[in-house]
Amino acid sequence: MPETIPENSIGVVTPQMLHFDQPLALECGTTLPAYDLIYETYGTLNEERNNAVLICHALSGNHHAAGYHSMEDRKPGWWDSAIGPDKAIDTNRFFVVSLNNLGGCSGSTGPTTINPESGERYGPDFPIITVEDWVHSQARLADQLDIEQWAAIVGGSLGGMQALQWSITYPDRVRHVMVIAAAPKLTAQNIAFNEVARQAIRTDPEFHDGHYERENVLPERGLKLARMLGHITYLSDEAMGKKFGRELREGQINYSFDVEFQVESYLRYQADSFVGQFDANTYLRMTKALDYFDPAGKHGDDLSAALRNTTAQFCVISFTSDWRFSPARSKELVRALLDNDLKVNYAEVTANQGHDAFLMAIPHYLNLFSTYMNRVANEGGF
Repeated sequence: MPETIPENSIGVVTPQMLHFDQPLALECGTTLPAYDLIYETYGTLNEERNNAVLICHALSGNHHAAGYHSMEDRKPGWWDSAIGPDKAIDTNRFFVVSLNNLGGCSGSTGPTTINPESGERYGPDFPIITVEDWVHSQARLADQLDIEQWAAIVGGSLGGMQALQWSITYPDRVRHVMVIAAAPKLTAQNIAFNEVARQAIRTDPEFHDGHYERENVLPERGLKLARMLGHITYLSDEAMGKKFGRELREGQINYSFDVEFQVESYLRYQADSFVGQFDANTYLRMTKALDYFDPAGKHGDDLSAALRNTTAQFCVISFTSDWRFSPARSKELVRALLDNDLKVNYAEVTANQGHDAFLMAIPHYLNLFSTYMNRVANEGGF
């Protein structure tokens, strides 16, 4: 961390935990008798309690979206570029809530936490969670925080899918929705990428049908391969070419299978750092939540019908080089929203960073983001 906290940082933050005793019925048919959700808050909830913003995280995200966990912490939250004083989500005006979803591995109840019925970690016995399940659990969190209606719900990628689901499941509890680099459902190609990643994990000899902790091992090889594959899809060809090209680490070809190209070194570094930070059983469940998300599926594959009761205003943002969640997919959502005469702002940002662009401090993108969030604040009178 820098010697002094940047002026536009929220500074040091402390996660909070809430326990829920009310059983949660899941779409898969299982019921969680009780569970915990870990979350962070930034800014101050006003007297009218109408300035709250919910941040929904993507596949490998968590509750730590902004600020630092200690003065020694050198890595800010995953969306620190967008959340803080005078940033796009201005904590001088908004009260921001960011949580780790059910099934996560950063503190909320999931495969890495203790199953009270067995006294052991859930592991592979933790049920598969869907986006709609997350939204129900997030609504209960809002109840505990005495937030009747969100000023806005914001998310990128899988987080954008949650924001969209909120507008369908709880239309009266959200005024604005920002869906960034997301889609109303995955394509067959996206599901295929997720399946290859899952197979890499599940066929690792150390996976043991998900009971790897019981065997005191980790399916490191499978998790590394899954991360490498995923990371390739998050970047664009242009971004990888610009960053690495065909640059050799040692300046020459060694005719071996060791790391020779810089891009190989980068992927292996990403894979190595991911192991130990993320749980394999959680990765399997997060990718399944992505695969299963399809609000139109319950309405005869008619997305416009799925959004018929939605009342929120929308801001939809896509990126030109995002081939995993392409602008065409965002435009599908925009058309369905317009079919219902909803207020929609759409922007296609020119960026070469691929899917990961939604996490980057791209000036045009952050200006659009800030403009819309200022409108949310101004309309709310705070």
